[in-house]
Amino acid sequence: MSPWIKQVCLVLAAVFMLSSTTESKKDEALYCSACMAIAEEMNYSVSQTDPKKTIHVGGFRLKPDGSLMDKKVPLARSETYLNELLEEVCNSMSDYALYEDPDTKEKSYKRFAPRGNDGVNFPDFKNFKFDGPESSSALKFACESIVEELEDDIISLFSSEADHVAKMLCSEVSGIYI
Repeated sequence: MSPWIKQVCLVLAAVFMLSSTTESKKDEALYCSACMAIAEEMNYSVSQTDPKKTIHVGGFRLKPDGSLMDKKVPLARSETYLNELLEEVCNSMSDYALYEDPDTKEKSYKRFAPRGNDGVNFPDFKNFKFDGPESSSALKFACESIVEELEDDIISLFSSEADHVAKMLCSEVSGIYI
């Protein structure tokens, strides 16, 4: 075997061994907070949708008797609408910042920006850590990663009107423990 082939094999073996030992570890607080924020933002968006609005779903195929095989479902629980909400959910991650619980010193990302029609008082900002745009971009990246990986599961949970969506999504489905 020629010397250059041995060198190439040695380099490839080193690269393979190095890549298998350097796995990145996810920041648990970041991904747990992103998952909880997804559930919170989706729940809020669904709750703001007019419950009287419906959408036709189905194949729009004709039955043998000539009638259509479609049905009406509430717009807020339709896959089409939930898909639209899911595409925009990570844009609201800039309304979240790192929060440190004063008693337990546990860190998580929480919403600091009140919504327009909440009527809720502003949170106590002294426990929030505003580290600039990089902290919200990390949360947005975690959000986008979760949405990309679990898009079908998220839509399925919200379309079935499951109770405790945040708990089901963030512990049972995603494996992120809250």
